[in-house]
Amino acid sequence: MSFLGDSPFLTFVADAFAVFMFILWFWLFITTASDLFRRQDISGFGKVLWVILLIVLPYIGIFAYILTQGGGMAERNRAQARMARDEIRQIAGFSTADELEKLDRLKSQKSISEDEYKRLRARLIP
Repeated sequence: MSFLGDSPFLTFVADAFAVFMFILWFWLFITTASDLFRRQDISGFGKVLWVILLIVLPYIGIFAYILTQGGGMAERNRAQARMARDEIRQIAGFSTADELEKLDRLKSQKSISEDEYKRLRARLIP
């Protein structure tokens, strides 16, 4: 006898929910594992302990990692994006000076407002 009775719709909803929960867990696992292995401040032994926790207690391990390391995850993602952007600019030949020149040209053509100019310039010059 089934828990959901004989309703095919309820069975479908339960199966869809189970698939959704698995995909959610898998996405969170990949996110936390990639952050974990990218870190330089944790030793190999610490990483092994985290991986064991992530595999043995899947949801609890992921939530524990996010709760304890969540702020650092966001900062590491921003730093990685910054490094990738700088590498692309270096390879493509764009520099901050080139970007400032483009901003000045857009401002003189009145394509952007003074406020937009100041905001974009502040992003270019940290």
